Amino acid sequence: MILDETYTLSNDVTIPKLGMGTWFIDDDKAAQAVRDAVDVGYRNIDTAQAYGNERGVGEGVRTSGVARDELFVSSKLAAEIKNYDDAVNAIEGSLSTMGLDYLDLMLIHSPQPWGDWRGGDYAEGNREAWRALEDAHKAGQLRSIGVSNFEEHDLDSILAASTVAPHVNQILVHAGNTPAELIAYCDGKGILVEAYSPIGHGEILHNPDIVAIAERYDVTVPQLCIRYTLQLGAVSLPKTANPEHMRSNAQVDFTISAEDMNTLRGMHIRDYGEAGAFPVFSGK
Repeated sequence: MILDETYTLSNDVTIPKLGMGTWFIDDDKAAQAVRDAVDVGYRNIDTAQAYGNERGVGEGVRTSGVARDELFVSSKLAAEIKNYDDAVNAIEGSLSTMGLDYLDLMLIHSPQPWGDWRGGDYAEGNREAWRALEDAHKAGQLRSIGVSNFEEHDLDSILAASTVAPHVNQILVHAGNTPAELIAYCDGKGILVEAYSPIGHGEILHNPDIVAIAERYDVTVPQLCIRYTLQLGAVSLPKTANPEHMRSNAQVDFTISAEDMNTLRGMHIRDYGEAGAFPVFSGK
């Protein structure tokens, strides 16, 4: 079963292939969502400072009934943090807010602040934030460290100055948005790709071409889309607070043919509906 399968990061830490994303799950509902996910069998839980639900996610982890070392818990530095001292304080803040002694993974959420998405040059600030992550990693507060939404040149800047290479790059990947060159680049550098919004923030549920492929496999569109990201070699992080959807999302023990994988890779979907207002879905 996919919930039992893992990848191994470049530092030999294992990470479950299928995780639970928590974007847009309110803080007061996050603890129950995490407990429900753990009950279903999920062991990989992803949050971020920007989500505003670290407290609830941490409570869910602590009250899940599963030993802490059996769970893989991730968070992300706020995208606006681009200096060492603020990053150090933010790392401590996440641990305190979540009530946890360590995180399994922490990422820089974006190479730019959200207000300047794909805008100015923040290379030096990213290197400063990265140094704080490295120090927390060496101190045992973070078992692994990485980045999110980083393009090749952003990664090059970190790699040139780092003592620890990023273990992960969490990026937007779904059928209809497959950044093949970036995925190949990460693979070549030993950086595991995590796919967020593998269901395209819900908009691709109604795409007739994807619906037709899903019907051929007798699976739902979300199942097809999650399986697609897994077959790309990525961690898949679908978001839901619905236990039935959690169960359904984990029923992906089928194989998409090479022909259909190529078809899905070649699709270009850029209409994210209301989500298009968010920087990562803006098309920039």
